[in-house]
Amino acid sequence: MRFIGAGARSDRPQVDHDRVFTVPNALTVLRFMGVPLFIWLVLAEQEYGVAVVVLAVMAGSDWIDGYVARRFDQASKLGRVIDPLADRLALIAVAITLVIAGVVHWLYLAALLVPDAVLLALTLFFFHGHPDLPVSRIGKVRTGLLLLGTPLLVLSRLDSPFGGPLLVAAWIVLGLGLAGHWIAAYNYFWAILRKGRMQSHHPGEEHDGGSA
Repeated sequence: MRFIGAGARSDRPQVDHDRVFTVPNALTVLRFMGVPLFIWLVLAEQEYGVAVVVLAVMAGSDWIDGYVARRFDQASKLGRVIDPLADRLALIAVAITLVIAGVVHWLYLAALLVPDAVLLALTLFFFHGHPDLPVSRIGKVRTGLLLLGTPLLVLSRLDSPFGGPLLVAAWIVLGLGLAGHWIAAYNYFWAILRKGRMQSHHPGEEHDGGSA
C-alpha cells in the first residue's frame, strides 16, 4: 500500500464536498487539541515520554484523515484548508515549545517561520485569503519528516542510554525535513506568483499551479 496518497481510488475522481462534519475534519480538530496538551506536558510537567505519545497521535491522525478522506469520499473544502493549517500550527507551536524548554536553538524555529512568513505575505497580497493550491508530494514528505524528527528529539531528552543516538537520528531527519520545507516553499512561491498573475490578467477565472 502506498504511504503517500494512500486510500486514493482510481475508479473515482476525488471531489471536495461542502460537508463540515466528516471523520477527517474531526481528526484534524483532534490534532489542533493536541497542541496545547503537548505544550502543557513539556513546559509545565516536563513529561517528555507522554509528550512523545501525543506527538505520535498527532502525526498518525495526519495520515489517517487523508486516507479516510480519499478512501471513503469524505474530502471537503473545509478540510483542504484546515488540514495544512493544523500541520503548520502543530509544527510551529511544537518548535516554539522546544525552544522555550531549551531542547532546540531558536534558529530551528526561524528556519520554519521565515519561508511561511514570506508565503503568507505573498498569499495575502494576491488572494487576501487561502490560495487554494494542492499540497505537493514534497510538501507531504516534508511534513512527515518534521513530525517524525520532533518525537525523536524529545525522546533524546529522556534519561536513557539511547539519548545520543536518538539525538543524531533526530537531527538527520529534521535536517532533511527542513531542506524539504525550503524546497516546498520555493515551489509554492512560484505557484502563488503564477496563479496570482493569471488571476490579475483574467479576473474570475480559476487556475491551478504546482504547490508545496
